[in-house]
Amino acid sequence: MNTRVLTGITTSGTPHLGNYVGAIRPAIAASRDADSESFYFLADLHSLIKAQDPQRTQRSTLEIAASWLACGLDPDKVWFYRQSDVPETTELMWMLTCVAGKGILNRAHAYKAAVDHNRADGEDDDAGVSAGLFMYPVLMAADILIFNAHKVPVGRDQIQHIEMARDFAQRFNHVYGHDYFTLPEALIDENVATLPGLDGRKMSKSYGNTIPLFAPREELKKLVFSILTDSRAPGEPKATEGSALFQLYQAFASREETAAFAQAFAAGIGWGEAKQQLFERIDRELAPLRERYEALIADPARIEQILRAGGAKLRARYATPLLAQLRDAVGLRDLGAQAPGAPAAVQEKAALPVFKQYREKDGRFYFKLLDGLGELMLQSTGFDSPRDAGQLIATLKQAQQADALALPQVQAVVDAGTILAALQALREAA
Repeated sequence: MNTRVLTGITTSGTPHLGNYVGAIRPAIAASRDADSESFYFLADLHSLIKAQDPQRTQRSTLEIAASWLACGLDPDKVWFYRQSDVPETTELMWMLTCVAGKGILNRAHAYKAAVDHNRADGEDDDAGVSAGLFMYPVLMAADILIFNAHKVPVGRDQIQHIEMARDFAQRFNHVYGHDYFTLPEALIDENVATLPGLDGRKMSKSYGNTIPLFAPREELKKLVFSILTDSRAPGEPKATEGSALFQLYQAFASREETAAFAQAFAAGIGWGEAKQQLFERIDRELAPLRERYEALIADPARIEQILRAGGAKLRARYATPLLAQLRDAVGLRDLGAQAPGAPAAVQEKAALPVFKQYREKDGRFYFKLLDGLGELMLQSTGFDSPRDAGQLIATLKQAQQADALALPQVQAVVDAGTILAALQALREAA
């Protein structure tokens, strides 16, 4: 069996160069590994935790899907689907919720950060915290376990979620006595590329310093030329270390091209010329991708068809059969069907008879034996002390276990025939 590798794609915002270099490009390269079965899903349900703008959610999902397809993801060779098109995921989420420990969820990074922020502001711990944010790790676990993924590429800040998925899977397997779930492993790429943004800081939407992945050619050029540089004049040697221009160029260029660009820096290339070379190198790689992207974004029905087809095939192949198995495992079964290992006529296991010891108003101590339905099987006479009643109860239990009865020891009960009948009932119930 090939290794199943599952990648979740956040559907928020417009992809930028940092997303392309750090996530999209390497993931698509990995999808071509013949020894792996690759799953790529648009995490649109996760996006609802932060975004309550329906139009933006729809638009972002379209842009992200078009971006991955334009960059070379082949839906005929990988599983490419939208999270919300596999409803079995949310059903599985509930099953996992019922075995997940709340204490573990309390320690989730996102939830703890929200609580810490509220405490710093003097607010209630859970002020503004939705149940969606709190339950995010369980939904992520369901995303992974629904297809029994072996590997999940994540950043170091996401390792905790993989550990939680393993914990929930182990608990479910233990509770229901079978290895229904594979325990996933985090796949960490120690060489994930991070790009500087327009201001030199890490390219991030939160900093507002991004370069959109498929910005039109003229807009791309304008943005590249706005990248922050120092005041060194043409002819002055320039350092490559810490240079946003050089780091961006290096992310797109070959080793030979990078070496030549470094030499140009040492020779004092002007910033305008360096930016022109950077723009041309980026545009050379992105131009054909941009053309495909624009064709895709203009035909949203085609993208919808691709996503729905991917979800439908996955449900038939994996999700629906697994959920049928899990529903049976937890007891959500056809009431007319025979349970696994049960006799043809399914009956509730009879409750065992039980002794009840008590004291009456006369001050004496009594006991009685009730069957599994609460019907009286045996009623004792009175005893002067609870110890005497307890000793006889112990004798009766020992006799039942040994399948024998010492009649001289039971004179305090109504009659031996009743005791024999009671012991027979005990044997049958056991």
